[in-house]
Amino acid sequence: METLLTCRKFKVIARDIATRNGRTVRREIIVHPGAVVILPILDDGRFVMARVFRHTLDRELLELPAGTLDQPGESPQDAAQRELEEETGYQAGQIAALCEFYPSPGVMTELIRAYVATDLTKTAQRLEETEQIRVELMRPADALAAIDRGEIMDAKTIITLLTHNRRQEAPQ
Repeated sequence: METLLTCRKFKVIARDIATRNGRTVRREIIVHPGAVVILPILDDGRFVMARVFRHTLDRELLELPAGTLDQPGESPQDAAQRELEEETGYQAGQIAALCEFYPSPGVMTELIRAYVATDLTKTAQRLEETEQIRVELMRPADALAAIDRGEIMDAKTIITLLTHNRRQEAPQ
């Protein structure tokens, strides 16, 4: 294994992989510490969404609040609480695990853990210097319709919203 690049949030390594016929090929892998995505639900049932300017795309996306596990020793649940308040200005009284998924296992190790946050209290956003985030409240039906219309294109947001919706509709 060889480290090719070390960045603030991830690194790129090269690893030799044995093929079925005994040859060795080299593959590059993005090693990522993991991330969290949060579905904040207000007492009236509306979702707290974020319009995030993504410098990588040079455009704004409608997303759920999320962030990288970049604090040493921080649990994913604590990271979810931290990111929720930083990005939206809400604190959660309750936070529960929803699902986990690998967004792109062909090229990176990132595991995203999704949470549902309830019993929300309004505080204030604490954005990082480069973050541009506008909070938007949406009814669940409007958020699902935004997926159908292609207005929500962020994979972690789509997965989290659809998983939550499926669980709400499932017989208990």
